[in-house]
Amino acid sequence: MGTGLASWVIRYRYAVIFATLLFVAAAASGMRFLTFTTDYRAFFSADNPQLKNFEAIQNTYAKYDNLLFVLAPEDAQVFSPHTLSAIEWLTEQAWKIPYSSRVDSLSNFQYTHAEGDELIVGDLFEDAQNLSDADIRDIKDIALAEPLLRNRLVPDRGHVTGVNVTVQLPGERLNQEVPETANYGRRLAAEFRQRYPDIDVHLTGIVMMNVSFPEASQHDLRTLVPFMFAVVIVTLWLLVRSISGTLGTVMVIGFSIVSAMGLAGWMGIKLTGPSAASPTIILTLAVADCVHVLTNFVHAMRQGTGRREAMQESLRINLQPIFITSLTTAVGFLSMNFSDVPPFRDLGNIVALGVGLAFVYSVTFLPAFMNVVPVHVQPQKTHGSRIMERFAEFVVSRRTALLWSVGPLMLLLIAFIPKNELNDEFVKYFDETIEFRRATDFTTGNLTGIYTIQFSLESGESGGLARPDFLSAVERFSQWFRAQPEVIHVNTLTDTFMRLNKNLHGDDSAWYRVPQQRELAAQYLLLYEMSLPYGLDLNDQVNVDKSSLRMVVTTKSLSTRATLDLERRAREWLAGNAPASMHGARGSSPNIMFAHITERNIRSMLVGTTFAFIAISLILVLALRSVKMGLISMLPNLVPAALAFGLWGLMVGQVGLSISIVTAMTLGIVVDDTVHFLSKYTRASREGNMSAQDAVRYAFSTVGMALWVTSVVLVAGFLVLSQSAFQVNSGMGLLTAITISFALIADFLFLPPLLMLIEERAQKV
Repeated sequence: MGTGLASWVIRYRYAVIFATLLFVAAAASGMRFLTFTTDYRAFFSADNPQLKNFEAIQNTYAKYDNLLFVLAPEDAQVFSPHTLSAIEWLTEQAWKIPYSSRVDSLSNFQYTHAEGDELIVGDLFEDAQNLSDADIRDIKDIALAEPLLRNRLVPDRGHVTGVNVTVQLPGERLNQEVPETANYGRRLAAEFRQRYPDIDVHLTGIVMMNVSFPEASQHDLRTLVPFMFAVVIVTLWLLVRSISGTLGTVMVIGFSIVSAMGLAGWMGIKLTGPSAASPTIILTLAVADCVHVLTNFVHAMRQGTGRREAMQESLRINLQPIFITSLTTAVGFLSMNFSDVPPFRDLGNIVALGVGLAFVYSVTFLPAFMNVVPVHVQPQKTHGSRIMERFAEFVVSRRTALLWSVGPLMLLLIAFIPKNELNDEFVKYFDETIEFRRATDFTTGNLTGIYTIQFSLESGESGGLARPDFLSAVERFSQWFRAQPEVIHVNTLTDTFMRLNKNLHGDDSAWYRVPQQRELAAQYLLLYEMSLPYGLDLNDQVNVDKSSLRMVVTTKSLSTRATLDLERRAREWLAGNAPASMHGARGSSPNIMFAHITERNIRSMLVGTTFAFIAISLILVLALRSVKMGLISMLPNLVPAALAFGLWGLMVGQVGLSISIVTAMTLGIVVDDTVHFLSKYTRASREGNMSAQDAVRYAFSTVGMALWVTSVVLVAGFLVLSQSAFQVNSGMGLLTAITISFALIADFLFLPPLLMLIEERAQKV
């Protein structure tokens, strides 16, 4: 079949090249529809229960999307006329940020106090430049004693402060709304630095996190893909020493990438951090097909075969294994459709498209191209062939020792798999080169955290939040949280009720407690709400009919396990200490959602991996026309992922979102080496009637160097991906590179001795 295809392609080579260019142009035109999504919710499917819970809270109360400016004066003194004046200026300017609905800072904190029987509500301070030392001391004392400010907008040390801007994005065009908001915030921060050069400003918050996803992906596309192209070009030149071969391969890779990305655009796929890694992965995988075609093509020409005959022979021996490896690789990536994370499904589908297209281009366009352009190959025996011949002799002569040394080492490494734990931190999805990560690290180390857990606490009736028993339960719940070592701050309406109760009892500290009469509490709330200025109301804490309130708990930077443990303990406290109406409350927030998604994704990918394993096993049995060979092949295909996770458990020990897809993804990739080796081995056994030892020698001599080169390119490609600023991609790239390395070791040092042992025992029987 390969010979016939080669003859047809060579005969109609100009038509094949023209048709390829026409198709690539049509497919690539869909790239104009590609956009980067700027919403972290893209990581969650519509039926995700944590997303539903979070959106229910967002719809009940005001949204919590925000920009947080963290101000750090050089003198580490927030409570000075100069810094307080800077806070005033930034607070006023922050209202101009697009879609801003609320600005909270020290300057506009609604401080309440009593003057006789009258409740006074107003900004904590005004006209800071003219404040006296005594005024500033009073402001400092109030701010550091106020639960709603301490460790939220100012720490106990008073060396930094925050200006928090809540935004209400319409959601009609998030891809424009988020960058518009973030860029305005950045310009405002730059203007602030010019006006106040002695005060540093760090910008974080949900909006900055959202905009960092596409920015990190675009940075990777600008840097990693060109670098990988350079690696491929150098590697190919060293292998084939052919300018035309290298150029043809680069064209196949480029065609595969732009076609797959263009088709993704036509399909309406939106790019995210994971799916934006598709070009790098396609580039890496597309090389393998071309290398196998070119290696045998150049090898035949160096032995004096004509160009047309050399290509026919190359396709004859490579068409089936290339098709099988492309199919199994596509199956592995398509199994990612079982993932609970939509961006991983998109990644799998785009790469599967690219792999399929790379196969088509490598067996049609590449042979046609190589029979049009000049190809200069000198007849010679390559250094690589001599190396593989010597290596084959080593494996054949030491087969027993290799089998009984490599096998136990594999088992030893696999034994470390249980050391892996499910753990993740979604802020650490970005490395320190990303502005958002640096600003967030500074914020959590000096002011407050951006990890939150939100609870919607139900009273069970309209207006019921004024009930003393309900308020008392909420206050006890908040105090329980404040006693937890993971918690930085608790924002709860009961602090306001207690302050109002004290104010309206002559500011007597003895009355700093929850009101004990429902009517009195309702009056306090009404009086306070009527006194608040526009934009600083209680919509972010109280629902419309006053039947429930939102409590927001800010935590330290917690791992997945710690976050879920804290939320579980909170639910247990509610079940044992709160009224029945509060028992159904569940913690919700972006970090809660990300904490759950890793575990959910691992469960779903176990199904996907099982599907891929069964499908690939059947493909190999049919392709190799041997149940025995099909079953044998699965051992070196399953072992590499197990070895990689064993090493990961020994060196890292933490499995997060990015790692949860590696087994299914690599299962299809690592099959490539096994298929090519076994196809040459079975061809030698069946067509050449060779012994097991000679068949191993033949396989190494014909495909060994190609397997080495393709593995090096694959490892290099995924190591390049491991340099991504987006940790989901970098972790996936690193573990995949490790897996492919182990696959090469298994196929070179374990599979051949295993084959010879099985054949020798079969002959004895």
